Amino acid sequence: MTTPSASQPNAPRPVSKRALVRTLLVGGVLLLLLVVALGAYVLRPCRIDGEKVLTVAAGQSLSRVAHQLEEKGLVAYSWSFRALTRWRGQGRKIQAGTYRFVAGEYRPGQVLQILVDGRVELIQCTLPEGLTAMEVVQRCSAAGLGQLTRYQALLTDDDLLAQLNIATSLEGYLFPETYRFAPGVSEASVLKTMITQMRAHLDPALLAAARQNGLNERQLLTLASIVQKEAGNTEEMPLIAAVFHNRLKRGMRLQADPTVIYGLGSFDGNLTREHLRTPTPYNTYVHGGLPPGPIANPGLAALRAAAWPADEKYLYFVATGEGGHYFSRTLQEHNRAVQRYQLHR
Repeated sequence: MTTPSASQPNAPRPVSKRALVRTLLVGGVLLLLLVVALGAYVLRPCRIDGEKVLTVAAGQSLSRVAHQLEEKGLVAYSWSFRALTRWRGQGRKIQAGTYRFVAGEYRPGQVLQILVDGRVELIQCTLPEGLTAMEVVQRCSAAGLGQLTRYQALLTDDDLLAQLNIATSLEGYLFPETYRFAPGVSEASVLKTMITQMRAHLDPALLAAARQNGLNERQLLTLASIVQKEAGNTEEMPLIAAVFHNRLKRGMRLQADPTVIYGLGSFDGNLTREHLRTPTPYNTYVHGGLPPGPIANPGLAALRAAAWPADEKYLYFVATGEGGHYFSRTLQEHNRAVQRYQLHR
């Protein structure tokens, strides 16, 4: 047998360990660059020129959400968005709702975070002071926050009232301000939010002042609602509250027109003598003391006025026709004011 010599041309040369490491390193770097380039391409930002609205339904699949995003130009590829979502483990964290994307540039991760955070488009509903509970729920329904019939049922729902420790009705407990709710929120949640806001303003100092004047929480809301409906401006609310407090202490009837109107249910704007004699539970010309409950939803100024009335001896007031009232201590002075501001006018 012939032994091949070291100079034989066909003999393979052994590869050095250093060269192998260098080759693997270069290959790894190239592969990494390829992955980075591919990731940068498929996850590149997308620019939208106009506003885009995306609605994610409850229980909607990730595949459907990604497809909608691609259709609206918010992501380049639906499959890459799905891959990113699963890689982050956030597939089940996307929240239902309506999302509004303004014109601009969005990265897939940014879009995903918006959906996970639930930054949905909110529905705004503004409630001025002095609305009745029925007027409140009509506004909520008209704004797109639930069904009016469901609201109407909840206003006197025994289970809800017991849960909230409220007697008879939610009238007076719906705090007036501007609210923003996510689409699809339940009617009960809307009402509970308003009640929570009202009770947040009924702080211990306010309730303590009311108790010193002989009013519990419901009576405070009742008197505040009357003050709210009677006052022409917030500055005179403590004076109007003083009139009613003074009348209650003397056993005089409140004789407040707004309570009569509330008790009538339907009102055409013309208050007559017959209305003043109609014996509804809310007619404070017929019945003494406070009516059985609030007649509207008062704001904070009316609540404070009812708890801290002005230190005055007024027993009467009459509208001047200029957005305010004239206050009197005696019936004779009041009659002269009526002659001046009402009958003469």
